[in-house]
Amino acid sequence: MISKDPRWLSAIRIVGLGFWLIITIFPLYWILLTSFKPANQIAEYPVRYWPRQFTLDNYTSLFQKSEFGSYLLNSIVVSAAAGLVATAIALLSAYILSRYQFRGKGAVMMAFLVTQMIPAFIALGPLYQMFTNLGLVDKRFGLVLIYIAMTIPFSAIMLRGFFDNVPDSLEEAAMVDGATRFGALWRVIVPVMTPGIIATFIFNFVNCWNELFLAVTLINTDDRKTIPTALNGFISSFNIEWGPMSAAAVLTILPTMLLFAFASRWIVAGLTQGATKG
Repeated sequence: MISKDPRWLSAIRIVGLGFWLIITIFPLYWILLTSFKPANQIAEYPVRYWPRQFTLDNYTSLFQKSEFGSYLLNSIVVSAAAGLVATAIALLSAYILSRYQFRGKGAVMMAFLVTQMIPAFIALGPLYQMFTNLGLVDKRFGLVLIYIAMTIPFSAIMLRGFFDNVPDSLEEAAMVDGATRFGALWRVIVPVMTPGIIATFIFNFVNCWNELFLAVTLINTDDRKTIPTALNGFISSFNIEWGPMSAAAVLTILPTMLLFAFASRWIVAGLTQGATKG
């Protein structure tokens, strides 16, 4: 007989989850609310949790007074390119780490993990000098390269878990039928791992989309900047433009929310697949 939790315990759980949900959603609600407030109502006291007047001035000024459209396009291009290339390279790396045994395999895995613990600013000096010598400073291509290098290690570790859950017999059967090893990987294993690959790509895309430190350091020209640098530009020594910055934050969050909404089925399936061993 399956025991059920007492009603009072279920009620406490529901209340606790509801309270947690309110705490989580309220900052997003406040940003959205501020983006629709006129400038003279943003800092008014007492605080109003519903504006007396809605306006789109913050959104229109965002595109009229700045190159926000270029920032948005730059972020999409850089994040998508880096995410796709990093996922493809990590896929091949993870396949080798999962299917082959070789000397130093443990050291490679450890190196991948250690790189995730090193703050980016430690390598900023040598990195900036190297990019200067290569002529990649203030270039979107240079930013894509550094994002690829930054996301490959954890992506390879993540995809290796998915490969470990795919039986070797699938690709062995394909090779018995005449397929090459790469053909078996592309035609048999990749379709099975589609949820995991999509989850890894979204992880890479969101990491690149939100990255600020390297983008601020390596990109100087205004029309090549990405979204995080645009948000950082609304903060000055003497003033913070809350209205336009909130509008920019809403437009920044929206693409990732839509991405998660459309791909949620594959994300859940991919994370579930990578969390089990079978």
